[in-house]
Amino acid sequence: MAQLKASSPPSSIPVTAPSLHPTGRLLYHQLWKAKTSSFKELGLRTSVGAKKLQAIKAAARSDTEVVSETIKGGGLRGKLNKVVLAYSGGLDTSVIVPWLRENYGCEVVCFTADVGQGIKELDGLEQKAKASGACQLVVKDLKEEFVKDYIFPCLRAGAVYERKYLLGTSMARPVIAKAMVDVAKEVGADAVSHGCTGKGNDQVRFELTFFALNPKLNVVAPWREWDITGREDAIEYAKKHNVPVPVTKKSIYSRDRNLWHLSHEGDILEDPANEPKKDMYMMSVDPEDAPDQAEYVTIGLESGLPVSVNGKRLSPASLLAELNEIGGKHGIGRIDMVENRLVGMKSRGVYETPGGTILFAAARELEFLTLDRETIQVKDSLALKYAELVYAGRWFDPLRESMDAFMQKITETTTGSVTVKLYKGSVTVTSRTSPFSLYRQDISSFESSQIYDQADAAGFIRLYGLPMRVRAMLEQGI
Repeated sequence: MAQLKASSPPSSIPVTAPSLHPTGRLLYHQLWKAKTSSFKELGLRTSVGAKKLQAIKAAARSDTEVVSETIKGGGLRGKLNKVVLAYSGGLDTSVIVPWLRENYGCEVVCFTADVGQGIKELDGLEQKAKASGACQLVVKDLKEEFVKDYIFPCLRAGAVYERKYLLGTSMARPVIAKAMVDVAKEVGADAVSHGCTGKGNDQVRFELTFFALNPKLNVVAPWREWDITGREDAIEYAKKHNVPVPVTKKSIYSRDRNLWHLSHEGDILEDPANEPKKDMYMMSVDPEDAPDQAEYVTIGLESGLPVSVNGKRLSPASLLAELNEIGGKHGIGRIDMVENRLVGMKSRGVYETPGGTILFAAARELEFLTLDRETIQVKDSLALKYAELVYAGRWFDPLRESMDAFMQKITETTTGSVTVKLYKGSVTVTSRTSPFSLYRQDISSFESSQIYDQADAAGFIRLYGLPMRVRAMLEQGI
């Protein structure tokens, strides 16, 4: 549920002058609170000329130009009323807050989504946001929605991008962007903003969701507009605008974490020839260091979706968290791949998806019992396109929604349980059962059967192989 945390008194301009010289502060408030007629009266009484007025403006200017630009009713690049910013509390998004105010003369509402990235990343966010100049912080817990409405549909569809990637970041962006659109409506914002760079996939994922859900919203992407080119530039800008610089140690990797996975990019990983360092991983132990004793886990599924672990029914988010814990200690779910980004370049990423890897193995295995050959083939072919749509940020595209309806229908009977053995990085299916199983032991057995007469195979083979036989007869002149 949203936790709306408003700052001090609401006003059309969320700016105060805390850092002004006392004289400047007095002049600032006199000018700001005065009506138009008061300005005229002030001018007549004191004979304030153009030069003195300039002196007053100079005295009222703080170290940042935000105040003066806001007073003018606009920013360096235009005028927006209120912007909802996807906010993490890191250096980049902390700097974006004053940049938006300076360049668009707007109030900034910071929005943070809890998609399972960890409690530490949420600590102190309100203080950080307001210290950066935001008028409000909104935090929403999206974990259950994320797993139930985004992860599980992809799991049911069997969506895997380029043979390996289980779409951890791709699934998280639309749920966050959707929540931003909702918050924009709640607070009366006319724009949204994100801190994605102009070289990645996430900018597309955020903005396609904005377009699909509220095409009237303006979208501001600072990394495509500003002159900041790196960390040092951002720190300099923060100091210039009195923004507290986060003192956390800068990771050498670019990471994205949520309840489904943890991704690693950058540093030595930029060379595909380099092996990842052992201490890079955070969700899973090295398979070499995993327990020497295998662990068996039973996953219960209903209509293609997980509902229980070892007989215990859990909510979607709790179930995934449980499997992350179990899978992580056995070194499950490590993927190292070079993928094709949507924007055209290749990138190398390392992903940890312990719980997701277990769930994919279980769901796929159960389908072998409940789906026939033609259905599996069609489903697998559609899963490729489904994964491409999700990767490309087209979650709210009617095509994906239509494909999802197919996946939901086709897995209605995919109900049962699958037991897997976890051992030093491997997931091995050891048992599968379903009340809707198409497997019949009395038919498959090598013993005699009344349903399947082996003699019938001769006619089937002759008809099935007829095209090949006719072609051979042509080539051999028969």
